[in-house]
Amino acid sequence: MFSYSRFTSLYKGENGTLSREDFQRINHQLAINPLGHRIINAFFPEGDDQVNFRGFMRTLAHFRPIEDNEKSKDVNGPEPLNSRSNKLHFAFRLYDLDKDNKISCDKLLQVLCMMAGVNISDEQLGSIADRTIQEADQDGDSAISFTEFVKVLEKVDVEQKMSIRFLH
Repeated sequence: MFSYSRFTSLYKGENGTLSREDFQRINHQLAINPLGHRIINAFFPEGDDQVNFRGFMRTLAHFRPIEDNEKSKDVNGPEPLNSRSNKLHFAFRLYDLDKDNKISCDKLLQVLCMMAGVNISDEQLGSIADRTIQEADQDGDSAISFTEFVKVLEKVDVEQKMSIRFLH
């Protein structure tokens, strides 16, 4: 379990919050990850440059592995942040750059460019983006909706692929 004392050891300021710079300083691997800035942005509410402990833990909860005893939780209770559905919503938001609830070919191409860098030509990346949209787009609007995104990933073990085990 990630503790408040561990959280407070991560920030530099006096106000009990983490900044974007704190994230980059704390985790060099996240800072150099092609999607690192998108992941870091997910911790910050719209327009905020600081995150408190509660907000930090709420976002981090998406990456908590689902334990066997959690799979049989009360179906009438709130859905856990680390549920498959919430993990998929989180991942979808990483691709939905302009927050219009669609992943267009241009947005997908931008993310692919971030991920591939100069290792793949622009032409190849464009071809990958076009093909991905064609295969996932079921309603013919030349974009991927959240429903289409979920359908594409229905056989992927998102619960494990989007999990991080934290050491005490």
